[in-house]
Amino acid sequence: MKQISKWYYDEFKQVGVNYADIEEVQAYDLRMQKLRNIKQECEYIRGLLNIKSSDCILEIGTGTGELALDFSAYCRKVIAVDVSPTMIELAQEKAKSRNKINVLFQKAGFLTYENTEGFDAIITQLSLHHLPDYWKMIALRRIYEMLKDGGKFYLRDVVFPSQIKDYDGYFKEIISGLRKITDEKIAEETEIHIKEEFSTLDWIMEGLLKSAGFNIEQVNYYDGFMANYLCIKNEHGV
Repeated sequence: MKQISKWYYDEFKQVGVNYADIEEVQAYDLRMQKLRNIKQECEYIRGLLNIKSSDCILEIGTGTGELALDFSAYCRKVIAVDVSPTMIELAQEKAKSRNKINVLFQKAGFLTYENTEGFDAIITQLSLHHLPDYWKMIALRRIYEMLKDGGKFYLRDVVFPSQIKDYDGYFKEIISGLRKITDEKIAEETEIHIKEEFSTLDWIMEGLLKSAGFNIEQVNYYDGFMANYLCIKNEHGV
C-alpha cells in the first residue's frame, strides 16, 4: 500500500454507514442483490469497456467483489481494492468458494493503492463520493496515470444535478421514493449519505474528469441522482 504524506486525507476514516461492521456488510450484500441486477450491470460494463482476455483490470471500491469476480472470467487478471477490511474478507471468501485464482483483493483505496503495472481499464462504482472534491481530483489524476494509453475508465456514482432550485424538496422526493420502492433502511442510509458523504454536482464532476486529462466519451444522468461516465485516456497524452 502506498506510503502517504501526513497531510493526506484519511480515506480509511469511517464516513457514513459503517462497513467495517460484518452485519452491515452482509446486509449490504443482500440488499444489493435484491435492488440491483448485478449480472446485467456486469454485462453492460464489460461491453462498454470492450473487455478482452488479455486485459488487466483494476476495480476501486470493490465492496464484496461481485463485479471483480464476474470480470475475472473474461480477462487476464483483476485487482480489486476496498478500504473496508470486512468487505475484502468477504470478497476473498467468495473468490475461494468459486475457485477464482486470477483475482487479487487488497485493502486500499483511491489514494493509497500502490500501482505496479498499467491497466487496460479501471472501474469504480458508488465509491468516489467518499472523498471531498479536492481529493476526488487527486484520485482521478492517479487513475489517469495508472491507465495505459488509450485505456478506459468507467465511473458510476451519485451525482446531483446543478439545475435544481429547491434542494430540500428534491431530497425529500428522493428519500420518499426510496421508501416506497425499497425499505426504510435504504431511505435512512440515503439520508446519511446526503448529510455526511461527499457526492458532488454534475458540472463539478465533469470538470474534475477533464482536469485529470480524460476525454469523456459518454455520460448518462438518470434516476434523478445517478451518473455513469465512460472516459478514455488520451494516447501519448495528446
